[in-house]
Amino acid sequence: MIPFLDLKAQYLSIKDEVDAAVSNVLENCQYVLGPDVASFEEEFAAYSGAKFGIGVNSGTSALHLAVLAAGIGPGDEVITTPFTFVATIAAIEYAGARPVFVDIDPDSLNIDPARIEAAITPRTRAIMPVHLHGLMAEMDPILAVARRHGLIVIEDAAQAHGAEYKGQRAGSLGDMGCFSFYPGKNLGAYGEGGMVVTSKPEFAKKIRMLRDWGAEKKYHHVLKGFNYRLEGIQGAVLRVKLRHLEAWTEGRRTAAAHYDRMLSGSGVKRPQPRDHQRHVFHVYAIRTPHRAKWQEALQEQGVQTGIHYPFPVHLLPAYDNLGYRKGDFPHAEAAADEVLSLPMFPELTAEQCQTVCDAVRALAVPPQEEVARAKAS
Repeated sequence: MIPFLDLKAQYLSIKDEVDAAVSNVLENCQYVLGPDVASFEEEFAAYSGAKFGIGVNSGTSALHLAVLAAGIGPGDEVITTPFTFVATIAAIEYAGARPVFVDIDPDSLNIDPARIEAAITPRTRAIMPVHLHGLMAEMDPILAVARRHGLIVIEDAAQAHGAEYKGQRAGSLGDMGCFSFYPGKNLGAYGEGGMVVTSKPEFAKKIRMLRDWGAEKKYHHVLKGFNYRLEGIQGAVLRVKLRHLEAWTEGRRTAAAHYDRMLSGSGVKRPQPRDHQRHVFHVYAIRTPHRAKWQEALQEQGVQTGIHYPFPVHLLPAYDNLGYRKGDFPHAEAAADEVLSLPMFPELTAEQCQTVCDAVRALAVPPQEEVARAKAS
């Protein structure tokens, strides 16, 4: 069986480094925040091209605090995409604001910048593009719209560690960038974790207080805050893993190149990053109108797959309150019906990619070609 994700292979490759880092935290008893978290904040912010990093306990918390730091609250609106994980939307609602959806570009699966301006109202305060699957949204036109209307831009970069747009890293183009370190992410903790990066000191200061009960110093609570602190062990683990992230990213990109080459000419719709984008392939998603059949057939052939995401957020029962209906965002709805994620992890071999692609190509054979092959055999 070719797994969809192989975290054990990654751990075994860095076991000695991780074990030593964790042991150091246990010996020093710095279990919450502490020196490893502080060092990781500096290192990851520098990696992302930002001045400040604030570690928190999840990617969802990162988004929530970024929204609050922007001064967004009840009565405000934040424009985003319906084709994302629910955390994007939840973080906006946690602040009392209303998510406003814009349909996606069917090729990139990211928010369509050309549709954003029409969704702006006097209540709009921010735009939250999601860099889905490791491919950055088209930031230039998004930033141009934001500048024209005086809006904050918060990048949901939960799946885009190290992704680039015209040479700039995810998280560094907007006012704030939010990352998740959930174990399956390109840079994953051994538990939960997240971070906000920003180059604006006023946002960094506010988020740093909000994550720790709103305290400017111990027991001096300036804001009504939260217990969103990153644990010391996770900071230590992430520091180790950050040193390997670029090599792992190139491993993912190599696997994606194998998929591209091996699926060429098959008719299978696959990721198409543009020249100015560095795709980091958190997910390698193909599209098929026969997804359930393909997923079952691939499983039978020993290939695990995933689906990201089977329902656009506007059609989930939990978000009926937003008032959207089926047909409102046809590109997002079509993608939710068709995307199928192939195995993707840095240790994926060319032979494994070939096995996956052979199985996919067999399913993608056009009916007339299938008949011709049967007659020839």
